[in-house]
Amino acid sequence: MDTRTSGAVARGLEPLHAMTYFAPETEKHLTAAGLEPGRMSYFAGRAAPMGAVSGSVVAATFFNFSPALVARHIPKAWSLASPADVVAARFEAVDGALRRLLGDDVVASPVVAEAAALARRAAEAAEPQGRPLAAGHLDVEWPSAPHLVLWHAVSVLREHRGDGHIALLVDAGLSGIDALVTATATGTGFVPSFARASRGWTEDEWAASEVSLRERGLLGDGLSLTPEGNALRERIEDDTNRLGAAPWEALGEEGTARLGELGRPLVRGLLKAGCFPAEGVFATRR
Repeated sequence: MDTRTSGAVARGLEPLHAMTYFAPETEKHLTAAGLEPGRMSYFAGRAAPMGAVSGSVVAATFFNFSPALVARHIPKAWSLASPADVVAARFEAVDGALRRLLGDDVVASPVVAEAAALARRAAEAAEPQGRPLAAGHLDVEWPSAPHLVLWHAVSVLREHRGDGHIALLVDAGLSGIDALVTATATGTGFVPSFARASRGWTEDEWAASEVSLRERGLLGDGLSLTPEGNALRERIEDDTNRLGAAPWEALGEEGTARLGELGRPLVRGLLKAGCFPAEGVFATRR
């Protein structure tokens, strides 16, 4: 299998997972479970499949968030709601969000059922070794409703890919904030102001990372990558595709292509429904 093709399918499906972080249903259901309003829902919701882990574990596995920001929410969250309750509330939030954004007819459609079966097959082939977030999600009991199966499978695949990506960033000598700065410098993700604030870094910390990256020859004037910086990010992306290929190889070229075909209109539906902020967050969408 061409790993760039499987990587493109994986990235194309990510909004089906990422919508959770922008949908108001997430905070509604997780605060009903006991969490505090605000960022706690993100950190606890995503970390809960790993159990009642410490703030340092969350900072390490999420990677590009300020440990100081994480520490304001974890481990306090586990004194307010158990990981099992948070996982259950998260599925309730996903159910409500997908029904609102796509409609009950789409949620119950053969398209979603077929996509769910394919995505689950790929997710169950994901190897958990060295992939803590993926391993935690693989330990979660599978839901029965196809739209929740689809969301959970895409979440497993996203965390599996992300775990491998972090290993490559560490190997490249990029810290969490360095990875964030270089990612925004590609112009294909978050705008810098949102990236810095949402990840909890101070202006001084961001500026220090820029200085360090310039000294390494990876960042030029302004927030733009040098040819060396571009080559590094491209190599990391290619290697991320390679390390994340096993689930897609298990699905095969035909199955991977079919899942991508089924997922595209669902993602378009989410975007059309306004699932993600229109301004001030993304530089571009891939």
